[in-house]
Formats: sequence, structure tokens, C-alpha cells
Amino acid sequence: MKKSVSAVVLSALIGVSSLAFVGTASADAVTIVGTISKLKLAPDGKSATAILKDVKSGESVTIKVADDLTLDKFKDKRIVEGDEIRTKFEKLDGKSKSFKKTAGC
Repeated sequence: MKKSVSAVVLSALIGVSSLAFVGTASADAVTIVGTISKLKLAPDGKSATAILKDVKSGESVTIKVADDLTLDKFKDKRIVEGDEIRTKFEKLDGKSKSFKKTAGC
């Protein structure tokens, strides 16, 4: 009896955890390479918005940046308008996962 109850509970946990994984994996992350056409740092310095011109499509893409490492590079002028950037971001909300110069930095 205990074994059958344990098997049912284990099956339920596996089912729920697999559904949770599918929900997070379904977010569309996109990687693009583009030139920064506009860079705006928030007044509080805790976020920034960068507009990139995609090299492949020529479209302007707005990226929201909130990680401290990239924000420090904006403040120190290591990343400025006109730099070519490779970024990975969530297509749904535009939040950046990585934001780096293509030539390194």
C-alpha cells in the first residue's frame, strides 16, 4: 500500500515539475548582433535602454538592460553608442540576458 501511494506521489511530482520546466523553456530568447543607435541610462542608474540596429534585418530593436556588469560598462563608457553588440534577450519583454561587444570587452 505504501509503495503504491509513494509511486502515485512521485508520478505527480514528476508531472508538475515537467510542466514547470516547459513553462520556463517556452520563453523566446533571441540573439542578435547590432550597432547601438541610442543608449539611455535611467536616472537612478539601475537600468538602461539600448536601441540596436540589427545587422541582418536592419530593424531597430529596443533592449532593456538591468544587470550590474553591463550597467557599469555603460557608466565607464566602455560600451557607447556606435559600438557593435551581441545580445541575447527575451523577445516577449525585451529584457537582456547578455550584452557584450562583438570584439570583446
